[in-house]
Amino acid sequence: MKRNTKSQKLAKLLSLGLLLFSLNLMGQTKAEQIDALMQKYFEYNKFHGSVLVADQGEVLYKNGFGYANIEWQIPNAANTKHRLGSITKQFTAMLILQLAEEGKLDLQAPIATYLPDYPKPYADQITIHMLLTHTSGIPNYTSIEGLVRKESRNYYSPEDFIAFFSELDLDFEPGSQHNYSNSGYFLLGLIVEKLSMMSYEDALQQRIFDPLKMMDTGYDTARKIISNRAAGYERNGRNLINAPFLDMSLPYAAGAMYSTVEDLFLWDRALYTNKLLSKEYMDKYLSPYTKEVGDFRYGYGLVHGNIPLGTSKDSLFMMGHDGGINGFNTRISRAPSEESMVVLLNNTGAAPLKEITLKIMAILKDAEFNAPKQSMANAMVAVASEKGIDAAFDFYKKNKDNAGYELLENEVNAVGYELLFNKQMKEAARVFELNMEAFPNSFNVYDSYAEVMMYMGKRKQAIKYYQKSLELNPANQNGIDMLKRMGVEVNTEEEVMVIAEDILLTYTGTYEMTAGFVVNVTLENGQMYAEATGQGKFAIYPRSESAFYTKDINAQMQFNKNAAGKVDSILLSFNGQEIPGKKIK
Repeated sequence: MKRNTKSQKLAKLLSLGLLLFSLNLMGQTKAEQIDALMQKYFEYNKFHGSVLVADQGEVLYKNGFGYANIEWQIPNAANTKHRLGSITKQFTAMLILQLAEEGKLDLQAPIATYLPDYPKPYADQITIHMLLTHTSGIPNYTSIEGLVRKESRNYYSPEDFIAFFSELDLDFEPGSQHNYSNSGYFLLGLIVEKLSMMSYEDALQQRIFDPLKMMDTGYDTARKIISNRAAGYERNGRNLINAPFLDMSLPYAAGAMYSTVEDLFLWDRALYTNKLLSKEYMDKYLSPYTKEVGDFRYGYGLVHGNIPLGTSKDSLFMMGHDGGINGFNTRISRAPSEESMVVLLNNTGAAPLKEITLKIMAILKDAEFNAPKQSMANAMVAVASEKGIDAAFDFYKKNKDNAGYELLENEVNAVGYELLFNKQMKEAARVFELNMEAFPNSFNVYDSYAEVMMYMGKRKQAIKYYQKSLELNPANQNGIDMLKRMGVEVNTEEEVMVIAEDILLTYTGTYEMTAGFVVNVTLENGQMYAEATGQGKFAIYPRSESAFYTKDINAQMQFNKNAAGKVDSILLSFNGQEIPGKKIK
């Protein structure tokens, strides 16, 4: 009898493990089910941080996974302090509502009332409400090419920093659209300082943290000695590296806070009371305001919408916010009808926090859900480290259809670059070839393969694949730059493809990608836009009559027709994932 190889055994054990994972949840308490789920995400190297789950107003589960400080092997715990990123925005919004209730601020007044030096005419057109709801049109400073990277080590006063975006043209007429902008919340912090007559940091402390006894929460700065503060790490292939330094004067009121999962539970409980605001103003604070994108709308520092409950067709209304800042990604989600919440604070840069939240909420509501999947890229690396690259590719071929694995473009790319940096050129090329085969609609996979061809001295191949990347995304600046370096003439003036408006109108509508996640496609003044649930709006440009790309992110969109010739679906290619969507209206 032929003996199983180690890779075959690994695949069988994984399939068996998924079955056992599902069976083991049966008969367990909800806390035990959540712990089993989190242990699995930790085992798969998909979560390192702190977690707290509450239900019916009581803490049901809290724990820490991995290390708050890898160098000193200090574990994460429920009282570990993590940087929050954009979760900060709901606290900034609370300060603004407090000032409004005290009569110091009018939510509908133009910002010129409080920031008289802000450039006209925009200061007369943009209201406080627009800053709160990301409808001001002020460009998002974190999207300005190279700004944060260039200035990340420098301290700025709020007054000095706004000069980077205050003179820029608006992205759209104030109040006409919703587009996420850190710049708006940065300005709100400065308004808090001027009207409260204290620093933004002191306003947070005196108006929110002290009244709620949030003793482990504050405004972060590298200059402070903060006990139990987690270090931030980012992924470099399979490995972790220290996150680059960021002076917290840059995120400021848009993202400079730190906290613990336990303190954020105190914050959540306060939102059911009138400790911070009267009922009238708490209702304003907890209301959504922007137009609906699928099931989601933006309020004052909070996203409101319905989330799917596991594999069922049921959904649950929740509100919350994500955060991302060097070395950390975070998520707080609350279901008011259940008085339940999930807080996930991760200190290794990228973790599927939305996915984890949805599975935890499914557990709380006794709904079935799909078990977590293991990274195919990481599994291949494990096989390669023991048996070589050929064995790793054999493992992939035998297990690419195994439901227990998922293949993600960015993870495969990271492995390829790790090999490239280690000067394993041939191995890197094979990994990038796999990515091209798996994700043929992504411009980035061709760009990466072209790079390894260049390092291998295969100039013709490098040119071919850089050009292929530009076919898929003419805005791929790296491809343009590399072709120019190799002496290849590139037309940097994009050829504008003109498509009749009556055809473009057939593409507009709402496309459901998964339960609770939709993409709205609109046509405004001749320009096509796409806006996904909980995301900003992006302009999309045609590269053929039915295929579109965006200059902002690695995404492409293919519109499909049914047998009757009507557009009934799209295929969204985003960060290496191909997601089909059905047109629902």
